[in-house]
Order: sequence, then C-alpha cells, then structure tokens
Amino acid sequence: MKKLINLKKSHLSVLVLSLLVGAFAQASEVLKPNIVILYTDDLGYGDISAYNAGSLKTPNIDKLAKEGILFNKGYATAATCTPSRYSLLTGDYPLRKKKARVLKGDAPLIISPQQDTVPKMLQGAGYTTGVVGKWHLGLGDGKISWNGHISPGANDIGFDYSYIMGATNDRTPNVYVKNGRVVNLDPKDPIEVSYRTNFPGQPTGKDNPELLTVKLSQGHQDSILNGVSRIGFQRGGKAALWVDEEMGDLFLDEAVSFVERNKEKPFFLYYAFHQPHVPRLPHQRFSGKSGMGPRGDAILEADWAVGQFMKKLDDLGLSDNTLVVFSSDNGHVLDDGYQDSAVEKLGNHTPWGPFRGGKYSLLDAGTHVPFIVRWPEKVKPQVSNAFVAQHDLLASFAALTGQESNSIDSENQLNALMGIDKVGRNNMIVQGMQNTMAYHQEGWVYIPPHKGKGYAVRVGNESGYSRQEQLYNLTTDVHQDKNLAEQFPEKLAMMKARLAKELAKELAK
Repeated sequence: MKKLINLKKSHLSVLVLSLLVGAFAQASEVLKPNIVILYTDDLGYGDISAYNAGSLKTPNIDKLAKEGILFNKGYATAATCTPSRYSLLTGDYPLRKKKARVLKGDAPLIISPQQDTVPKMLQGAGYTTGVVGKWHLGLGDGKISWNGHISPGANDIGFDYSYIMGATNDRTPNVYVKNGRVVNLDPKDPIEVSYRTNFPGQPTGKDNPELLTVKLSQGHQDSILNGVSRIGFQRGGKAALWVDEEMGDLFLDEAVSFVERNKEKPFFLYYAFHQPHVPRLPHQRFSGKSGMGPRGDAILEADWAVGQFMKKLDDLGLSDNTLVVFSSDNGHVLDDGYQDSAVEKLGNHTPWGPFRGGKYSLLDAGTHVPFIVRWPEKVKPQVSNAFVAQHDLLASFAALTGQESNSIDSENQLNALMGIDKVGRNNMIVQGMQNTMAYHQEGWVYIPPHKGKGYAVRVGNESGYSRQEQLYNLTTDVHQDKNLAEQFPEKLAMMKARLAKELAKELAK
C-alpha cells in the first residue's frame, strides 16, 4: 500500500512539475522582452559616475545602473571599435576574421550574410530589428557606389531597419545611409569617395589648415567638412552631408521613432552612439557644460540622449518589459587626432578608472568597459562582480528567446546577466592593435611578448606591449603594476597552454 501511495505521489510530483514547466514556457513565449543595446564609442570605465571612478557626472546612465545591474567586470572583446562591434553582433572573437580590424570608410562588409548574428537570431524569434547610429563594419562588396542601393549592408545581416553613418564620424563619406541608400542624395550631385587620392580642387586639412575650425593633431588631414578635416577624400553629395552638431539629436530621433513604430510587438534595437568619438562636436546646448572641453560635453550629450530614450520607453509603457544593455566598444582615448583640449581640460577626471591603458591597449582599460543591464520585470537592482563579455549576448539572447547559437565563442551567460550567477565567464581572449592579444582566466591575465610599441603610445595610452612575458593578478593588482611572470612560472605556463588551446580552436573552425 505504501508503495502504491508513494507511486501516486511520484506521479503527482511529475505532473505538477510538468505543468509548472509548461506554464513557464508559455509565460516566456508571451513575455518575450524588447531588447535594446545602448552602445557608446570610446567611453571609459571611469567616464560614468556610477562607478565612482571619475569626476564627470552622468545622471541618466547612473539611473540605469541604479535600476539594474552594474557590472564591475564587463568586457569588450577588443580595444578598438570595428573588432568589438564585429564580436557584439556575431558572437565570435575578431581573431576569427582577418578583416575585423579598424576599417576604412569604403571597406566592404566584413560580416557575411550567411553568418549568425544577434539581429538575425532574434528575427527568428519573431522580433522586428533595427540599428541606428555608428556602423563601421563595412558596406558593399568592395566596389561600392554611394549613388544607388548599397548591398550587402546592415539589412542583409538581420536588421529590418537601418539608419547608420557610412563609416565613422572622422572618416569619409560624411553621409547617412538608410536601408542601403544615402539619405537626401541629389542624383544630379553624385558623391565620390576615395582613400587613395584627392579629387581635383578639393581642399584638405593638410593643404588648407586656414579652413579648419577644429585643428588636427595627427592624421585626419584629408577632406574638409563642417570645418573639420577627416580621413579619406570625398566630393559631391552636398545635400546629403551631415552636420556634426546635429548628429546626436538625429540618432536619438531615429531610435525613438523605431520604438514608436514597433511598440506593439517585440523589437530589438542596436542604438550605436557616436559619442565621445572624435571629432567631438556636440550640439551647442552642451557646449562648455562639462568644464572638460568637447570630450566631456559629448559625454554629457550622450548621457542626455540615454535619458530621453529611456523616458520614451516610460511614456510608452515599455520600460518594465524592455531588457536594456549599456556598454562601450572599447576604453577611453583623449587626443585621438584633433586639438580639442581633451588632455588640457581633463582636470582630476580619470576616464580609465582604476586601471591602466585605454583605447588601442592590451592593458585592462583597453577592454574593461562600462556594462549595465536593466530589465525591471525580471532583474533586481544590484552590483555584480560576475565576469561578463559583450560577445556572449548572442548565446544569452538565444537562450532567452528559445533560439540556437552556433558560435563556439559566445557563451550562454544569461544567468550572470540576470544577476543570478555571481561568477560569469571563466576565461576570455581580448585583442589590441595588430592582432595582438591577452588571455584572461579567473582573475589573471597573460600578455604574450611583443616587439612593437603600438599605436596607443601615440595617443597617450600605454600599449601593454613588452618584449617580456607579462602575468598579472587583477584581483590583487587592478592597476597591473607587478608583473608576476617570473614569480609564478607554473601559472604562466598554464595560461600560455590554455591560450594556445583557444587559438587552436580558432584555427580549427
């Protein structure tokens, strides 16, 4: 009799468990969150006041942190923009793709339409997808014409809607591209772009410095637009050329409009800010507001835009069921080609936070970036020490929405992103310039020897390059002051072996 009762209890438990699992599955299907990635450009860990590592005040980004999870150990995969953006959307390390380097403005698209991407995966889950802002992943097939339909592009790798800048704000062409076509282009005034030679009669920063309102410090000596010389040459397309000071407002309007159009169904928006990348020309409303020159003003403009965007989600009743991820493509940089007083007016602000290095660098400030997740319906406000990385968003969002991910680099870290798992990743490869790399594991980082100096030296950041092997314990030495390679030879050998194993896996794909 006891066996019969126990058997009935067992069957009842299984039945209840099955019902609960079914109810959860149905709830997950019905409560599919909107997903937004707010991705800033060259914003350092210490540039937002939520980390208490700098003196600049960013109240709207801080509000995101207060209402969500502030991650102390959030990473981009690379210390430069194109590689990080490639990883963010594909889930793969940029080391997998030789062309995943800082691109020229006329470079072909480096993400294949056959690759898995975050937007393509979410399309499969029933999401409407959009990208607004900086792109810098290439467009076209290498023989691009800016005067017709540009393909392949953002719309070919999973985005239903795209409103992007052609490359970056310091590179030609200085136009916006909407769903594969240059915005406001006059067919009678076609645009031409070259990264080899200038067009006859076109002034340049090198030859006509008297025409510049923003003086250059290095590079950026080619075609002049809006008083600023850029990288690359262009001619024509006058009606389509952007005005730098209006860029922040325009991208905000496009992001808000996308949300308004798609508020009745699940949407994914990749809102890629151009701030505080050079040239730093925020709207006049923010001029002089930071006391730190144009770089500080541009960060205040970005913070304001975050606030306006989040207010729109509130007004539309979407905030509770919208998962927002805020981060940056790499660490800070001060003088990155223009004389805009970023160094002279820095004061006591420390955009690198407690770390060493910055943009272009293998040292921690190159890839250790702001990282916030907010989802009021599911995520409790907290500060997390979990090790999280941007390229894990693909596998994590796939797990969230019941999809699959084929990336061998992207890990399902949904529990860490939701604040449940307090550990996160075990290891990670980060990339500097010239395909250099560092290997992180369990709070340690190994940097292989390198003979070069690196571009970081030219912009005031330490490159992290050394002819000696470097090993640091980031748990006890966040500033990477003490190289422990000689003191811990067994740890060094283990880190080297594990990096070699990861690289072998890269080559095997």
